[in-house]
Amino acid sequence: MIRLTPQDFSALAAMVAAATEPVEVYRAVEQVLTEPLGFGLLTMLVVTPDAEEVERVYSTNSQAYPLAGRKRMGQTPWGDLVLRQRQPFLGCDAQAIRWAFPDHALISGLGLASAINVPVVALGRLLGTINVLDAAGRYDEQAVNTLQSVAPILVAPFLRELNIY
Repeated sequence: MIRLTPQDFSALAAMVAAATEPVEVYRAVEQVLTEPLGFGLLTMLVVTPDAEEVERVYSTNSQAYPLAGRKRMGQTPWGDLVLRQRQPFLGCDAQAIRWAFPDHALISGLGLASAINVPVVALGRLLGTINVLDAAGRYDEQAVNTLQSVAPILVAPFLRELNIY
């Protein structure tokens, strides 16, 4: 069962309260998610107000997925689902990864074949996404719920990244 405990949330709340920079919150989220959820890759993206560009602000594999400038998303089925409809994406196998991501070969080369992408939304505005990837079949709806329970914690750091706060 993939679930965060009250102790996980207490620890996360304490780390977030002590944070002075967005990256400290991202590291706290990584730390709390590592054991109960697990991942081969964790990334966080902020999205421009028009949802046309994204910028990676956190990556647990900065060699394969570095922090870099903004990149244009273009129209994709994944972008329509996650960025425009603000719904989570759950991909459980390599076929789903190919459907969702133009860089599926890189993802596969890292041994990753399942993914969850959860939009981070505040007051009706899409701010970004939190994303985990791992081996095929690793995630289910309960894992999506777990990641969704953490997403609101990213609101303040994402607002800072977008120079709104």
